[in-house]
Formats: sequence, C-alpha cells, structure tokens
Amino acid sequence: MAENPSPRFIDLFAGIGGFRLALEAAGASCVFSSEIDAFSRKTYSANFHDEPAGDIKQVPVHEIPDHDILVGGFPCQPFSIAGVSKKGSLGREHGFKDLTQGTLFFDIARILAEKEPSAILLENVKNLKSHDQGRTFAIILSTLQELGYTVFHAVLDGKYYVPQHRERIYIVGFHKKAFDRIPFFRFPQPSAEPPKLGSILEPDSAVAQRYTISDKLWQWHQNYALKHRAQGNGFGFGLVGPEDTTRTLSARYYKDGAEILVQQPGKNPRKLTPRECARLMGYPDDFKIPVSDTQAYKQFGNSVIVPLVSDIASELMSYMHHATSVSEPARAI
Repeated sequence: MAENPSPRFIDLFAGIGGFRLALEAAGASCVFSSEIDAFSRKTYSANFHDEPAGDIKQVPVHEIPDHDILVGGFPCQPFSIAGVSKKGSLGREHGFKDLTQGTLFFDIARILAEKEPSAILLENVKNLKSHDQGRTFAIILSTLQELGYTVFHAVLDGKYYVPQHRERIYIVGFHKKAFDRIPFFRFPQPSAEPPKLGSILEPDSAVAQRYTISDKLWQWHQNYALKHRAQGNGFGFGLVGPEDTTRTLSARYYKDGAEILVQQPGKNPRKLTPRECARLMGYPDDFKIPVSDTQAYKQFGNSVIVPLVSDIASELMSYMHHATSVSEPARAI
C-alpha cells in the first residue's frame, strides 16, 4: 500500500475538463467523468483520451467507481418541494429526495448518499446564493449537511489569476466519517498583482481578419450602448485594451462578442480568438480545441478558471492526507 495514495475524484458536469486539469495538477486521479453535451465530450476526449459518460441522470450509482473527492460545476435550478415542509422533510432520513428530486443537484446528492466521498468541491455562479430568494442555496447547504458534510463556501474573483473579472461561488465540504477532526478550510487569498489582458493576446499578425467585427455590428453595438446610457443604465459592449481586465466571458460570446471587444487602432474592434478565450480561462496552450469557433466560445464561457480551482484543490489536498478513507492506489476500473 502506498504511503500517500493519490486521492481519486469524479468529474461531474465535466464540460471540457477544467476541473480535471486543476485536480490532476494538485495530485489527484480522475476515475470517472460525465458530461451531457456531445461537443464538450469531444473536446474532453481529445485532451484526456477519456470519453465521459453522458447524462448523469442515466448513470446508476453502482456504475460509478468509489472515489475520495466529488467535483463539479452543476447547473443552477429552482427546487420545487410541492408542499413538503423543509423542516419536516429534513427531519427524516433522506429528506433530500423530497427537496431536490428533478434537479441536477439531486444527482450529486444521490451519489454522495451512496458513495460518501471524503470531500466535495463544487462551483456555481455568484447568484446561486440569491437564486429563488435564497431558497436554492439554503436547500443545497441543508442537503449537504444532512448527508454528513461540514461545508465551507466563498465567492472568489478570477481576476487575480487571469485578466478577467469572474466571480463564482465555490463550495468545499468534508464528510464527518472521513476525518477524526473536520478541517477548517481556508480558501486561497492571492496577493499578486492581477494580470493584464495583453498577457494573453495573440500577436496582431496571427489574428485572422474574421475576428474583426463588421461595420454593421460595430454600429449596432454603439447604438445599443447609447440607447441604454440615455435610459440611465450601463448595458452595452465592453471595449478593452492590453492594460485592462475583461468582463466575464459567457457562453453567449459567440453571438456578438459584446462583453469583450478588443481595441484595434485604426479599425473596428475584434472578438477574442478561441485560443485567447482558452488563455482567459487559464488553460495551457497545448490544450486542444477540436471544435468550431462557436462551440469553443460556448465551452470556454461555461468553464472554470483553471489556476483558481487548482489553488483551491491544492489546499483541499493538504487535508486529504488526514482523511481516514482515502482510496487504495489507483486500480483498473
């Protein structure tokens, strides 16, 4: 038996593998992944030579390998408890089945209930805390606690790792059965100067003309911004240069590039290239992009900031050596 076996993790709602890159960099081993989108599975497979399972709702728990850490950036959905009292339900065994059935979080809960991994690491949009008037987040926390986890959470901004303002909520949990004493988890607090956009831009000569927006689209962006400025709000495009930090890259970036338009002297601004989007999310340059620009924009806009998650994972892994249920050395599955 290895003195410090590599903790095993499963990668749910895996996207293109941002969590996997981060966890593997921190020293963990992936034993299962799941992603419903076929284009994302293509990118994931090209980079990890591992085809994720499809819809996690269709995967029985007994087919999922034992693991020490469950990770995932699950989609946020409202819960419908159909008249079930939250307090009364949580007083019963497996109350989460009443509270979360029909949501994607339910699939996390059913796996946790059966597998009881030592730790969890989840990511979601900042607004998860206020979603459905705070009820969604309250149910998530109550469910995780019911399933035996002590939970820590924080909203962190990716701008200290990449030149992008991107606030996301991160949730870390430790199972009470796995530790003699539950760790007090501290999220990373980077102090380095935030990087600038110029650090991830490709040379002008390497950027194809098709990324420069048309006169018609540029005029539309300007008119749209003027209209909303006159109404007293801030809707409009985000124009940035090499010394700036961008707005949050979203999955809709492929439509018009509005949130991040790069200045070009003497010509219309341009969209980021897919490679620049990859860098803006902290992916290495050897990360393969085997899909169309449209799909690439969606995939990176839906991803996590890899070096930020890697920092969280490294902190998490420092506690995993004290867990009583860390797996045996990786075995064939």
